[in-house]
Amino acid sequence: MEATEGNLYKNYLDSAQQHLPLEELEHLNQANEEINRVELQLDDARTTYRRILSESARKLNAQGSQLGNCIEKARPYYEARRLAKEAQQETQKAALRYERAVSMHNAAREMVFVAEQGVMADKNRLDPTWQEMLNHATCKVNEAEEERLRSEREHQRVTQLCQQAEAKVQALQKSLKRLIVKSKPYFELKAQFNQILEEHKAKVTGLEQQVSHAKMRYSVALRNLEQISEQIHARRLQRLVVRRASPVGAEASPLYLGAEGGARLGAECPAADTLSVLSLQTIASDLQKFDSVEHLLGLSDATSLNSDEMEEREQRRAGHSQFKHHRSISL
Repeated sequence: MEATEGNLYKNYLDSAQQHLPLEELEHLNQANEEINRVELQLDDARTTYRRILSESARKLNAQGSQLGNCIEKARPYYEARRLAKEAQQETQKAALRYERAVSMHNAAREMVFVAEQGVMADKNRLDPTWQEMLNHATCKVNEAEEERLRSEREHQRVTQLCQQAEAKVQALQKSLKRLIVKSKPYFELKAQFNQILEEHKAKVTGLEQQVSHAKMRYSVALRNLEQISEQIHARRLQRLVVRRASPVGAEASPLYLGAEGGARLGAECPAADTLSVLSLQTIASDLQKFDSVEHLLGLSDATSLNSDEMEEREQRRAGHSQFKHHRSISL
């Protein structure tokens, strides 16, 4: 019963291991198909991006030829606007960091207050748990205070830069008002093309990430297949070694020796090179244990004993002898 269950479990494992390569092959094929499909989309997106870039450059060049040198004269104003916009974004980020630091500082102070109340509630003895909590809360307050001061200084710095950038934009707008109005069509067309190019650039970046992820899945599936192949090869080699090491018919079987002793030997059959030695040992043991075969006289398969008995009967019938002829056999 145990051998049957072991065989069933082995067959189950073999079946499961046979399905593993099929699953990994399916993953490999799916990743390969996705790579091919997304790479085609990526090539199309890159081609479209280059085409739009070329068209925008050509149209902007034509627009600049019509407007003349007013574009270069008005460019400092648009550059100052770009820098002012970036400074404004940095100011917003610094403000968020400062608000977060203030919130952490307030939470740490509340923790210190709770720990102090817990320590003061037991004046006779200091609870080590509350003392540890108070020390931890005090460290958090100090760290939060440092972060708050640092973020506050950063916020002040970027706010000042933003104000300077806004002031520069206002000054250039007053001094270059006529050139700004004249070059406005060029910079408006440039802004439109920039927005379109940013959208296509984001699409190209997303497709590149998809290709990268698909290639990663492909490499993982391929590596898993290689590992499964190595395991199958090692398992087959192990089975071959075990098959060669075990001789034909060398199975475990108990040996029963002796009718009088009834001793049971639970040993397995020896290998081919030790079989003759065991046979000689068994014969020697039999010679030592059995000194007569009288108990075999009544057996039908003892041919030598039956022949002796028939000879005695013939002698008695012939009357050649008045004495019974007894014959013993000893080994």
